Amino acid sequence: MQRIAIQSVGLFTLTVGLKMAFGAKDIKESIIVLISLAIGGIIGELLDIESSLERLGDTLKKKTSNNLSTFTQGFMAASLLFCIGPMAITGAIEDGIKGTYNILLTKSIMDGISSIVLSASLGIGVIFSALVVLGYQGVLTILASMIGSLLPDSSVNCITIVGGLMIIGIGINLLGIGKIKVGNLLPGLLIGGLLGALL
Repeated sequence: MQRIAIQSVGLFTLTVGLKMAFGAKDIKESIIVLISLAIGGIIGELLDIESSLERLGDTLKKKTSNNLSTFTQGFMAASLLFCIGPMAITGAIEDGIKGTYNILLTKSIMDGISSIVLSASLGIGVIFSALVVLGYQGVLTILASMIGSLLPDSSVNCITIVGGLMIIGIGINLLGIGKIKVGNLLPGLLIGGLLGALL
């Protein structure tokens, strides 16, 4: 039952990632995405972000006296899945710039449904991803409110595509096809945004 639940989420995650990944308007954006992932991955490996996320999950596991082997996996999968989607980015930007939260409300409903499935298969670690989501979306909202409308559409699009490819990586991990250190690719989001602004 756990395996089929994880596989179901993995397939859904792949579908979402593929939909996002095919959003490039032209070859320039595709090249920016490639460069962003490559450079971001190198920076992430040097910083060892994936291991930091695992240590954070292990620390939370010890503090809650939870000995389930899936705690860290649930924490990391949920944190990355809930933070990398286009709705997290565009929703936080919409909230920061316009003061409306329609996208974030829709995203929270979708995340709530996904978290039930993830929690059933991966355990209590999924719940602690709420802290990461709060911090991540909070920082994005504050930044968006400061930079306002200066953020060009091409930046948001490049960030979304890079995020889509990372979500595909999460889907691959959930399906057990391979092991991609998606956490180490996170700097690619920032690089994609910066390069997209220069497009």
